Amino acid sequence: MGDFYCDEALSGRAAIQKVAETEGVLAFRHTRPHWTTHIVVVPKRHIASLTALSAADDALVLELLGVVREVAGMVEAEQGGAHVVTNVGKYQDSKHLHFHVYAGEVLQG
Repeated sequence: MGDFYCDEALSGRAAIQKVAETEGVLAFRHTRPHWTTHIVVVPKRHIASLTALSAADDALVLELLGVVREVAGMVEAEQGGAHVVTNVGKYQDSKHLHFHVYAGEVLQG
């Protein structure tokens, strides 16, 4: 499986709805949402997963978590709460570090 985030979302090939953006991080509405509110936050530089981060990535981690915090706060204000999830290893479909920020009902489909 390819890297959707690098190949499609960050390259501009896929149409996305941006929610927040910094120099190194992009947050956008999931292109195939699983919940009524489903936002993905990704570093613009390819990093395979949370466990692939090193001390050299500390500044990016702070920037990434700052955007996750901002997006989670927006979702919490709108929905009353939010889930923030990242997966690693066999539970990670796309091998590009990303956080899901979601709330609401599970969508069928």
